[in-house]
Amino acid sequence: MKYSVKPLAEDSRVFKVDPQIKVKSVRFQNRYGFMVAGNLYLPADFDESKKYAVIVISGPFGAVNEQSSGLYAQTLAQRGFVTATFDQSTTGESSGDVRNVASPDIFVEDFSTAVDFLGTQKYVDREKIGAIGICGLGSHVLTAASIDVRIKAVATSVMYDMAESMWSGLNNSKTAEQRDREKQYLADIRWEDVDNDTHVGGYHELPFDENNNPVRADKLLPNEVPAGADPVTTEFINYYIKRAYHPRSINSAMIWDATSPWGYYNFPLQQRIGKITAPKLIVTGEKAHSRYMAEAAYERLTDPKELVLVPGGHAYRPVRPDGQDPI
Repeated sequence: MKYSVKPLAEDSRVFKVDPQIKVKSVRFQNRYGFMVAGNLYLPADFDESKKYAVIVISGPFGAVNEQSSGLYAQTLAQRGFVTATFDQSTTGESSGDVRNVASPDIFVEDFSTAVDFLGTQKYVDREKIGAIGICGLGSHVLTAASIDVRIKAVATSVMYDMAESMWSGLNNSKTAEQRDREKQYLADIRWEDVDNDTHVGGYHELPFDENNNPVRADKLLPNEVPAGADPVTTEFINYYIKRAYHPRSINSAMIWDATSPWGYYNFPLQQRIGKITAPKLIVTGEKAHSRYMAEAAYERLTDPKELVLVPGGHAYRPVRPDGQDPI
């Protein structure tokens, strides 16, 4: 396996850094040849001669590991775990000639590749490898755990089923007519890319205008909260554009490749999560807009499993009692 572990040359994390937690820059190559980029977090009392329980972490969908997944990793390292975060293939610092193309298969593979990498480290206990998926990567980590039995425990935080959302819309709001129009839109985008040798950007969850036509854009989120914005949009903008802005994050500064829904239309996630034998933890917010997705996934899972509803919370993510970022 091709991988590297180096000192962290550029620290662009957007949360309060704990100087006692050592962090290294890592790269590991997945089965498709993408070089996945991330960070490795080591506990304050790290001893390379010991064996550690480890956790791989990624998400949210379109975020980079210097954002919330890094905060999760640091917090868990403070509790004695070795943790590794990563940017999904084609995003952030991970490789990919065509940028910001979402793929259900490749993003699931990235979790297993992170397991590959950690398993090569002599201080890792291969029988104590866990995985966490945040928001949209929650659906991917459950899919990964349904076949990768090396993942001995799996958890999701404010899980969002990306395939279901792209196909059916949030709260099953997408009509059959809109789905047909989206298929034509994707076909038109592919012809546009072929004819002009381009890679057009666009929404991964396609909105429609008042005439039921697909909306095109070159940036995922506006720079300011629009008047009358819903709580979810407000949360996204306040986090990704304001206090946790990162120039490599799609959610902060870019947009997905417009053909991204293509793969999720063809290959739904979570088809076999009922086969996961490892312990499962599903955490979501009481007011999370994706709460119904987390609860639906939980119902499909078998024991041992646990569902945690964080009281109050925000529309997008659960928060700590002091109002800071989630742990």
